[in-house]
Amino acid sequence: MDTEINPRKNLIGLDRDELAAQLTAIGEKPFRAKQLWHWMYYHGATDFDAMTTIAKAARPLLKELFCTERPDISRLETSEDGTRKWLLTFGDGNEAETVYIPETDRGALCISSQVGCTLNCSFCHTGTQKLVRNLTAGEIVGQMMVARDSYNEWPVPKGARMISNIVMMGMGEPLYNFDNVKKALKIIMDPEGISLSKRRITLSTAGVVPMMQRCGAEIGVNLAVSLHACNDELRDTLVPINRKYPLKELIKACRQYPGANNANRITFEYAMLKGINDSDADAKELIRLVRGLPVKFNLIPFNPWPGTRFENSTPKQAKRFSEILNNGGLSAPIRVPRGRDIMAACGQLKSDSERQRRQKTGLSA
Repeated sequence: MDTEINPRKNLIGLDRDELAAQLTAIGEKPFRAKQLWHWMYYHGATDFDAMTTIAKAARPLLKELFCTERPDISRLETSEDGTRKWLLTFGDGNEAETVYIPETDRGALCISSQVGCTLNCSFCHTGTQKLVRNLTAGEIVGQMMVARDSYNEWPVPKGARMISNIVMMGMGEPLYNFDNVKKALKIIMDPEGISLSKRRITLSTAGVVPMMQRCGAEIGVNLAVSLHACNDELRDTLVPINRKYPLKELIKACRQYPGANNANRITFEYAMLKGINDSDADAKELIRLVRGLPVKFNLIPFNPWPGTRFENSTPKQAKRFSEILNNGGLSAPIRVPRGRDIMAACGQLKSDSERQRRQKTGLSA
């Protein structure tokens, strides 16, 4: 006779009220939630026996009913430039990728919000994978915790940190998973745990206009917008969500974004595509398009992936494009590509889930 398995409840991803409710339900006092929060998010503890400020008599029940599990690491790759990429597997077998990019004075963790994506941006590898589902708040926070585990960055450092910044710029569109992303980032920003300042968190959107105001008002993090074109005709092709929310609406939403000012500018991401969006005329039109906006540009050399039809702009033209924007009063540095040799660069992320499903069903990759 089969025995029904009753898995332990994972506490990672619960907000403070939810954590307190779980503990109250088993007869624990409310203060226990504060203790657990500190151990999970400040110390990164995974073993209840290591939580020494919790009464010894309470630990066996906590261990029986709960866990603090991270996603499983299916594959870990490190680039020759130090970039690190995790392929993470969640409880249902689905996967997403997370990337850490080290810099001289900081380190940014690129976190995914969905398995797959619905946006079908033509130059993005993730866009070739259909959306499977949204990630939960626990799965989003779990990516941060896997990275901290990997670099042994517990307890949370008081000063300089290796993982000093977060960019919600991995697989998926964060604003199409707003509630889970908001919940996860609130946990990450909580001052009694990971305690990462909202000024060190950037959320990147392809332009989900109705959710941008809520992002600024309810989360308060930095905003990056995947622009990639200076007119609707081209952006309709490169970033198809533009057909629903055209540039006029997108620029208006940027002007209204809470907290945006000259000291805290919106970033416009712009993939440099040879012969597509990198002409002098394109650069000059961009200057007109964003006039009066507190913005800066991040010019991204196109990162190739199997089957793509796009090519990177020539170094000469990319430099000229940057200079035109700079001369127009806009900061527009050209990003140095990182992690290309392990397919970890911007626009290259894609999990193995779809490929594996096709192999299991006998379909071609």
